[in-house]
Amino acid sequence: MDSERVFWIFPLLVLGKIVVVMGGSSSYAFPAVYNFGDSNSDTGGRSAALVQVPPPYGQTFFRKPSGRLSDGRLIIDFIAESLGLPFLSAYLDSIGTNFRHGANFATGGSSIQPGDFSPFHLGVQVSQFIQFKSRTTELYENLSDSGMISSYAAGLPKPGEFSKALYTIDIGQNDLAYAFQNKTEDQVRATIPDIVNQFTQALHQLYDEGARFFWVHNTGPIGCLPLSAIPYQAMNVSLDQYGCIKYQNDIAQELNQQLKDGVTQLKTLLPLATFTYIDIYSAKFSLISDAKNQGFDDPLNYCCGSLFPYPVFCGSTMEVNEKVYGNPCDDPWARISWDGIHYTEAANRWVATKIFSRSLSDPPVTITNACS
Repeated sequence: MDSERVFWIFPLLVLGKIVVVMGGSSSYAFPAVYNFGDSNSDTGGRSAALVQVPPPYGQTFFRKPSGRLSDGRLIIDFIAESLGLPFLSAYLDSIGTNFRHGANFATGGSSIQPGDFSPFHLGVQVSQFIQFKSRTTELYENLSDSGMISSYAAGLPKPGEFSKALYTIDIGQNDLAYAFQNKTEDQVRATIPDIVNQFTQALHQLYDEGARFFWVHNTGPIGCLPLSAIPYQAMNVSLDQYGCIKYQNDIAQELNQQLKDGVTQLKTLLPLATFTYIDIYSAKFSLISDAKNQGFDDPLNYCCGSLFPYPVFCGSTMEVNEKVYGNPCDDPWARISWDGIHYTEAANRWVATKIFSRSLSDPPVTITNACS
């Protein structure tokens, strides 16, 4: 993969007991999570299938590369932890995987529509899930007659749990990132209905396969990603007071509004399903716009890699006149952006805490009540 491709890969997300929560309502014990998305929630898919994530990725929490494009955990990891479940194994990873409590179909660079960054767009991810469900069910049926289920299916979900699992979706920014490279502002806006249509079709497919509980993230403020925003500072482009590219964020919010409308329509069309729409955009933008008060540095000051005076991507270094460029910072906990595109563990934790508060959920429920 050349440097231009790397530059534009954007991220574009319980165990058998009932827990009593405040207000007298009870939370549902999801037995598994099935995730679909891009690098915002990829726990190793792209690394296994295409390009291995190098150090220093993963250094903060895992102490080594974990397939995640961050220094540590992602929002999907905090979701799993909040439900009492293990971290999700990437569906595409053949080594050390365990799908007993779910699987992760997300891959870095993925988009809703077929795109140029990854072959694993949302339609492919849904097809992978359908195959996974079918083969798992078939295996259980074949093994039930032999009495060997416990030994051969220990790392697989039980067929009856697919309809009881939580289905998380966090994808869409790469559709905009690719469009910004190749289309005018008006042309990008014109693509939004098709993007949303393919998104709702994918969720309808999952519903037809028995999925009933959906946790849907909208698209983040793409115009605030440092590797996108910093080059625009020297150009005649309208930036907001935080240094973000205003028109890109405006289009992201247009996509989000149409996405929310699409989810609302699905609630009527698919009456047996429960949809929770999460305003990730507001969570991330509130952190960026109030970074210093929240204990973070300048939101455009990312930790790993460099852009000026020499472009060096995280995972590489360059030595010029005995000075080394590209090494990670000493304080990733104080940065919002890890590598100019993806968030640090500290920022992911902050955003996860924000969305778990239910103030950004429609309807306003916690993740443990996403079955309501």
